Formats: sequence, structure tokens, C-alpha cells
Amino acid sequence: MLFFVDTANLDHIREATELGILDGVTTNPSLMAKEGISGVEPVLNHYRKICEIVGPGRDVSAEVISTDYEGMVQEGKKLAQLHENIVVKVPMTRDGVKAIAHFTELGIKTNCTLVFSAGQAILAAKAGATYLSPFIGRIDDMSWDGIELIKEIVEIYTLQDFDTSILAASIRSPLHIVQCAKAGADVVTCPLSAITGLFYHPLTDIGLAKFLADHKKANS
Repeated sequence: MLFFVDTANLDHIREATELGILDGVTTNPSLMAKEGISGVEPVLNHYRKICEIVGPGRDVSAEVISTDYEGMVQEGKKLAQLHENIVVKVPMTRDGVKAIAHFTELGIKTNCTLVFSAGQAILAAKAGATYLSPFIGRIDDMSWDGIELIKEIVEIYTLQDFDTSILAASIRSPLHIVQCAKAGADVVTCPLSAITGLFYHPLTDIGLAKFLADHKKANS
């Protein structure tokens, strides 16, 4: 399972890269705004910076703002030309699926975002989406089960031999990451805090403290 960090914060991306576990980055307009990035050129320059940090061969999802087919295609082509790492992120709408099919014909990678059902997942795969992003945290917020949706999509994609990678999004915790791995997700994208949370366990801390104390005692 690949690890993507869901952020536009360059320091967080650098830290994840330095850990040696980063496979890619996802962003969206809300994350850009959170970092104070606004305006067409500043946003495009920020995407370039992200691609330079992660290095070659690591996908960076850059989201279109347009909601109509023509606008998505025009914007997506511009994004794809920024860097070879760029994956065009497109919303799960009628025009979005149509745009994904067009990008597929052009050989442009896509990430179908804002997915909340297995039916939507089928449409995205049929259109040739490179990645599919079910938002499991937001589903949990509605008292549904996001992990069960991941399992359902995994089953369908396996049975139908779809090539689209399941990118579990809206990850809220280290537990979500573990559950997605068990459910068969191809990728998880999450804040850096959820990834680093996987490091911690009280028994590890206790064990390390004992090892150090024993070493100090033996060498005093």
C-alpha cells in the first residue's frame, strides 16, 4: 500500500520525504487556502515546488476548479503540463467522468475525487481513472462505514479486473490507515500526523527506556 501525504504544506512534505516512506502527495483548493496560497500562478508555482520536493516517479494530485467539462479539460491539460508527476484531480460528477475519459484517451493520469459510493467507483473505473478517492472519514461522519465502502470497491474492482487504484482519502487517524491496509486499499492519503502516529506505542517507549537504563547501569 502506498503512502501519500494530503497537504500543501511544504515542510510536511519534506518531512515525509525524509522519513523515506512517501510515495506521493494529494492536494485540494482547501489545503492550498490553508497555506495562504491563492491566485492561478501562485497555485501553479506551488505545485511545481511540491513536485520538486517529492522527486521523480511520485504522483502529485492537482485539482481542477472548473465544474464544467470544457473548463475541466482546459484546466487539466494546463496542470498536466506543469510536471511529469502531476495527476489531474477531477470531481465525481457527470462532466467530471466525461473529462476523465477524455484525459484517459490523452494519456493523462487522473484522480477521481469526492467518491462516496460503489456505483460512483464503477463509473470512474469505466472512464479509466488512474486513482479513485473514496472519502472514508466523511462517510464515517454521516454514521455510515467508510472502511466497508473500501472493501466493497476492492471486491468489485477485483471481480471486474479494473485497473483503477483505490486511494483511500479523508483519513483521520493511524487506525484508519491500518484498517485501509486490511481492507485492500492500494493507497492511503492522509495528514502527516496520521502517518507519524503509526510510530507510537507505549510498550515501545517502555522497552526503549529499559534498554537505555540497563545499558547505563552496565556501563557505570
